[in-house]
Amino acid sequence: MVAVVNYQGGNVQSVLFALERLGVEAMLTDEADVLRAADKVLFPGEGEASSAMVALRAAGLHEVLPTLTQPFLGICLGMQLLGRRSDEGPAGGTELLGMLPFEVVRFAPPDAAHKVPHMGWNNLHDLQGPLFTGLPGAEPAGAGSPGAADYVYFVHSYYAPVGDYTIAQASYPAGAPFSAGVRYRNFYGVQFHVEKSGPVGEQILRNFLHGDL
Repeated sequence: MVAVVNYQGGNVQSVLFALERLGVEAMLTDEADVLRAADKVLFPGEGEASSAMVALRAAGLHEVLPTLTQPFLGICLGMQLLGRRSDEGPAGGTELLGMLPFEVVRFAPPDAAHKVPHMGWNNLHDLQGPLFTGLPGAEPAGAGSPGAADYVYFVHSYYAPVGDYTIAQASYPAGAPFSAGVRYRNFYGVQFHVEKSGPVGEQILRNFLHGDL
C-alpha cells in the first residue's frame, strides 16, 4: 500500500493523478497507524515552511513522520521539511522535521537576470543511487531543451545546499549547485515537482514505487 501524507500541504491532487497514471491507487491519510503500515510513503508539498509545520504539528505528524522506516519520498516543500531548519517564515526562521542534516536557505541571485523563485525546467547532474536508475547521464547546466531526458520542473525560492546527503544536483544560477535530491537512510527527497516532470518524473516515481531502495 502506498500512502500520501495529508496535511493540507498543497499539490496532493497532482501527485495522486501521477500515481494513477502509473496504475497505483494510493491512500491519502494523516493517520499514524496507516502511515506506519504503508509499504511506501509520499510527502508532497507546496507553499510556505512555517505554515506547513503548523499543520503538521496540529495533526501530530511532526512526531510520526521521523519514526517511519519504509521508503519515504518528500517532494518540493516536502523535501525541504525533512531538514533541520529553514530561513523561510517568521524572524529567526522555522524549525523543521529534522530527518536530514541540512538548513534551507533562500536563493540570492547575483543580478536582475536571475529571478526568484527559480521556476521552470532545469537539468539534473551528479545523480546517485537507485532513485535515478534508468536516467541518462546529465548534460551541462543550460544545455539541451525541456525535452531532454534529464530535465525536470522546479518552482522554489529556497533550497538545501549540497552536502553528504545530496544524491542529485541542479544549478541556479548556472554553475551554482544546490541539492535537487537528498537521502538519509530511508528518507529521500526531490526539490523538483516529480509529478510534473514528464517521462523523467515518471521514471523516478517508478523507481521509488517498485525499485529496491
